[in-house]
Amino acid sequence: MKASNTQTQMRKGILEFCILHIIARGEVYATDMIDELKHAELIVVEGTLYPLLNRLKTSGLAKYKWVESETGPPRKYYSITEKGNDFLKELDKTWLDLDSSVNQILKKPKNQ
Repeated sequence: MKASNTQTQMRKGILEFCILHIIARGEVYATDMIDELKHAELIVVEGTLYPLLNRLKTSGLAKYKWVESETGPPRKYYSITEKGNDFLKELDKTWLDLDSSVNQILKKPKNQ
């Protein structure tokens, strides 16, 4: 068993949560999301983001609009929907509960 496999699964598990937080701040271009996720070391491959954004849109949690660009083709800007905000509130509570539970275990001293 490789640690990298588990690390990848852990990142995938919280990626949707982080993307919803990013788009909850306001309209955002996918490239800006990728930059933020790469900086936070949550995403390495750009191809990971687009299918997830599509699933969020199909689920009614996110939406997008096309904005004309002065320097090139139109850009797709993503934002969260009301349903997405409600879903994010549930995920926030789950995250706080998980964070508390995991830290309770991690902070316990090792048996010597």
